[in-house]
Amino acid sequence: MPLEAIEPRRLYRQIADQIRQLIDQGEYPVGGRLPAERELADMLGVSRPTVREALIALEVEGRLRIKVGSGIYVNAPPASEQEAHAGTIEGPFEVLRARAFVESAVAEEAARLAKPEDIARLDAVRGKVDAGGALNVERWVALDRSFHRAVAEILGNVVLLRTVGELFDQRINPYFAQLARHLENDATWRAAHEEHMAIRDAIAAHQPERARAAMREHLELSHQRFARDFGEAPFAETDRECKRSPGRAALAGGEAGNPRKARKEPHAAAAC
Repeated sequence: MPLEAIEPRRLYRQIADQIRQLIDQGEYPVGGRLPAERELADMLGVSRPTVREALIALEVEGRLRIKVGSGIYVNAPPASEQEAHAGTIEGPFEVLRARAFVESAVAEEAARLAKPEDIARLDAVRGKVDAGGALNVERWVALDRSFHRAVAEILGNVVLLRTVGELFDQRINPYFAQLARHLENDATWRAAHEEHMAIRDAIAAHQPERARAAMREHLELSHQRFARDFGEAPFAETDRECKRSPGRAALAGGEAGNPRKARKEPHAAAAC
């Protein structure tokens, strides 16, 4: 049998595996509530977005029920769990980081190349949003996708156009969709639309650096909207993994790997 490359499991999957194991061991009984997201991040030594991705993964599996403003509750194991293929799904924040990297460069080049007909395509998307009427998730996602593809289309490169479209389409994976269900609404969609218009204006003005910055800001603000705590007020934080040793020890299992028994370090956690 030929050897195959081994891909390291994503950190959020490792966190999900730990929490699932604790549930199976009875540390968190069915119907009980998990510690708050902030507390879990502190205990495990990782960023809150990483914990959030783990919780969303477990909710998609049916192991948790997230009630925004109330808490995170343990469900009975479903008849058929969906975790078998979960490791192949990218987390929402991983997708947003990739999009910020790629699409910022695309917007910069678009500002150099844009012709009047290109701006007209961007304005056509704006017109559909500005026409009025309530937005719903399906309509907004379609308009959002149209805008980002219209920016990429300015470059006249089918590979980049396909890449931007495929990255955007990760938004319909079950983790991203579940996160959006909890945290997106008409207000967040309207805010994103205003950010789109800042990108459009920079491209129309043929200002590459401004266009790059506007696209990056838009995707970073999208990141922050998805990084809202499930039970508390919105907050902004950079999505990075803490490098302190207790978090790495937590992933090794044993007492250090038990969020109930892990020692808290408030000052270190604040840096997350």
